Amino acid sequence: MRHRGAHVGTFVLCAKEGGAEFTDEDEDVLVLFAAQAATAVAHARAYRDERRARAGLEALVDTSPVGVAVFDAAGGGVVSLNREAKRIVERLRSPGESAEQLLEVMTCRFSDGREIRLGEFPIARLLRSGETMRAEEIVLTVPDGRTVRTLVNATPIRGENGGVVSVVVTMQDLAALDEIERMRADFLNLVSHELRAPLTSIKGSAATVLGAEEDLDPAELREFFRIIDEQADHMRGLIGDLLDAGRIDSGALSVSPEPCEVAALVDRARNTFLTGGGRHSVLIDLPDSLPRVMADPRRTVQVLNNLLSNAARASVESSPVRVSAVREGVHVAVSVSDEGRGVAPERLAQIFSKHGQPGSEGGLRASGLGLAICKGLVEAQGGRISAASAGIGQGSRFTFTLPIAGESSRDVAAATSSRSRAAGGKAGKARILVVDDDPQTLRYVRNALAEAGHETIVTGDHLRLPGIIAAESPDLVVLDLMLPGTDGIELMQGVAGLADLPVIFISGYGRDETIARALQAGAADYIVKPFSPTELAARVVAALRGRDPHEPFVLGALAIHHDERRVTVGGEDVSLTATEYELLRVLSVNAGRVVTYRALQHQIWSRRGSDEQELARAFIRKLRGKLGDDARNPTYIFNVRGTGYRMPRPDGSPQSS
Repeated sequence: MRHRGAHVGTFVLCAKEGGAEFTDEDEDVLVLFAAQAATAVAHARAYRDERRARAGLEALVDTSPVGVAVFDAAGGGVVSLNREAKRIVERLRSPGESAEQLLEVMTCRFSDGREIRLGEFPIARLLRSGETMRAEEIVLTVPDGRTVRTLVNATPIRGENGGVVSVVVTMQDLAALDEIERMRADFLNLVSHELRAPLTSIKGSAATVLGAEEDLDPAELREFFRIIDEQADHMRGLIGDLLDAGRIDSGALSVSPEPCEVAALVDRARNTFLTGGGRHSVLIDLPDSLPRVMADPRRTVQVLNNLLSNAARASVESSPVRVSAVREGVHVAVSVSDEGRGVAPERLAQIFSKHGQPGSEGGLRASGLGLAICKGLVEAQGGRISAASAGIGQGSRFTFTLPIAGESSRDVAAATSSRSRAAGGKAGKARILVVDDDPQTLRYVRNALAEAGHETIVTGDHLRLPGIIAAESPDLVVLDLMLPGTDGIELMQGVAGLADLPVIFISGYGRDETIARALQAGAADYIVKPFSPTELAARVVAALRGRDPHEPFVLGALAIHHDERRVTVGGEDVSLTATEYELLRVLSVNAGRVVTYRALQHQIWSRRGSDEQELARAFIRKLRGKLGDDARNPTYIFNVRGTGYRMPRPDGSPQSS
């Protein structure tokens, strides 16, 4: 069948009823039928393509970080609002008030001082005027005093007769820009305050020496020169911190990881701290069996020195500063703790922000810049940093992780190093699905992953997840923990196919309980906002590690060849049913994590029921029998009482609970 010269399909007739031969009349009828069928197929395909394009455009507009509103020119009513426009409206609307009622009481104040009360000046008249507006700053105000400062563009849509049919208005909420400007001003005040202090000392010492009417005593001269030298070093350190902070913010920070002994790094940091004037005793507790880590020696010593200095400022000289380290899975966790003034619980979440108040806790570094630099340096090496304190007067503990030197750690180091230095090529390309209802976060994550060489699919609607996973087959999912009407953990347990994929949660909630709950549910990782592009790229590489379907899963004598759907024990093939193989596959791709009865029920049998535990137990019993796995002393499949089942990781590393 052809339509306008293009082949659209084929139909075949094998025989005529009764066995008679086809006649010319039959051929004419078939030609007519084929032409009509080809037209119908072509129109159906065109309609499908148009629907897809329309859906794509609607999704693009709805997830745009700029508010988009469409007004009917005839009546002045609101035709549609995208997600960002609704958010702006919600900031002004009172409970139970419609968008039309809000327009009646709203006042628009323009940058030239003009004010228009929309209730007194019908909006339909404004819309029918067909006036085009470009980047006009307008403050929207309601009677109770609430305001929103916006940047507005308005474009009329005209009909065939030239009249205005509708008007498209875009609104950019300037609150975020105002907050950035406020933070920038605060930071400049902070920097000027900190730089002014050493400059004052240098200027005062130099002026005293130069303005002395009589020759000063050599001891006095040496003291003034010592002050100048000390304050110049202090200024150099401050300027270096500012430059590092700028590189971290721009993603241009360079790190060069290499295998390092943790003890050597800690010893170098202690010596730097003590020779730099540190007066606290530093107590080191490191186990002998600690493995080497992949780290940039200079940057890691800088992190440790910053943490030691921070601990010293927070405690009296008679109080020791303690440094310890312990292995945690494929990382080594290094901790610096003190017995000083501690940190209030409400400050822990913002303690790594560089924007602080000058002079409140001992200067620029104590106000956040030094800790912000520590966070950037650790994340650039594929690690994570956290702070803990029991409260004011209870001391504090700062812990950061570094990947263990080995094949997997080298993969992380190569990815972070190549990204930061723009050399050595990109990490392996993967298809990554990003789900977040915040358009700005969607754009930030998409750009960061694209820069790292990955292909991204983005959506703000969690209801589209099953269809997208089926159609796009992503390699990994970056999922917002809190979504409208649900949360990411519920989605992991309820969306078919999602539990088979590595999932990285992103969230503004950094509580240990929340992170533990997400990881226990099967998440591959958890990133607390805000995070850098470097950290995100490194964590994606880590989450994708070991999930290559072409590589067999090997655990002792058991080998699962995913690409061949073949299972062997001791080199001998094991005959499994389709359900038994799928059960083993799900457990293996989640190796190290507990797969709950409910998750197994949903992923393998695609239904829920009260017999989910008994059904899983029956199949596990048969599967263990074929694998030769003793339930009383298992090697491959472990029962987690009342919860589900777990397979160990092939590398024998510690398992998730």
